[in-house]
Amino acid sequence: MTTMKEIAEKTGVSVSTVSLVLNKRDAGRVKPDIARRVRQTATDLGYKPNPLARSLRTSKTRILGFISEEVATTPYAGGIILGAQDAASTYGYMLITVSTDGRASEESEIAALKRYGVDGFFYSKMSNRIATVPKSLSDYPVVLVDATDANNALPSVEPDEFRIAFDATSRLIEAGCERIAYIGCSENMIAQDGRLAGYRAALEGTDQGFDESLVCNVLNNGPALRAVNALFDTRNPDGFFCFNDARAWYVYECAARRGLTVGRDISVVGVDNHRVFAETLEPQLTTVELPHYEMGYWAACKLISMIEDKPVDTAKWPRTTSPMPPLDAPIPAKIHCALIEKGSVAR
Repeated sequence: MTTMKEIAEKTGVSVSTVSLVLNKRDAGRVKPDIARRVRQTATDLGYKPNPLARSLRTSKTRILGFISEEVATTPYAGGIILGAQDAASTYGYMLITVSTDGRASEESEIAALKRYGVDGFFYSKMSNRIATVPKSLSDYPVVLVDATDANNALPSVEPDEFRIAFDATSRLIEAGCERIAYIGCSENMIAQDGRLAGYRAALEGTDQGFDESLVCNVLNNGPALRAVNALFDTRNPDGFFCFNDARAWYVYECAARRGLTVGRDISVVGVDNHRVFAETLEPQLTTVELPHYEMGYWAACKLISMIEDKPVDTAKWPRTTSPMPPLDAPIPAKIHCALIEKGSVAR
């Protein structure tokens, strides 16, 4: 491992000068041409800073703690955690992820992360919902991911639920659908409220208008299938916006029982771009992709900016499917999700 002493000997300067340059404290203290030579020599020799020494010097470990409830056991976790990990790595941080299954487990994991000396925390829930952050995190920087602080005081990031529904319903309107149903969720959730509002707003701007009888809020399994089946019989919709891809399956099933072809006789749009449904349904489902990677990446950048008390360099941000909002966006920060065209909307 290359040391500062070796760099000093190579460039003919003191170790203290090398330290000033490599720790970015050389402005006004080291001549620019010398600083450039030190940096180039460090690069040529493959110098890597010692994170332990830096943490002792700055009282910062550059470790971020990710606390999730159920998230780490879902198909969506990979995107959120990968986004947070990529951002952390870009800005010189490490990520430790823990999954909890209740308040006692949560407090135990928080205590463990504190023993590691983490500088800040992510707090994430399974699907977008209101969350109460534990008091044990009150002395740390915290950013919520796919959740909203119950007190609306902490920064958070979530999908733009209203725009998800507005864009999906508008796509069905553009396809010429005249009776567009919403297969929603009967559980009380932020996502359900936002998507129902977006669906309604899109229709209220058309001649067909909003029709409450075309809204079918369900949970799952047999009761959900029977409710969607009854909607086919009573209202004969020709377009369906579904709360998620799983609920779109009920529409496909009911259409098949009637000899209807999805993508020709009826049009369907889901939400999630869930891999299982994307690879199973035929024709493939047009869907709105939730910004899991983007939420994780944005949250990490926000958390790091809070820890360092300065903005991160957003020029390093990757190109993503959905554009990320600025770090100073209003709470909660909302990400406009991408509509992924496949084969389930009639041409």
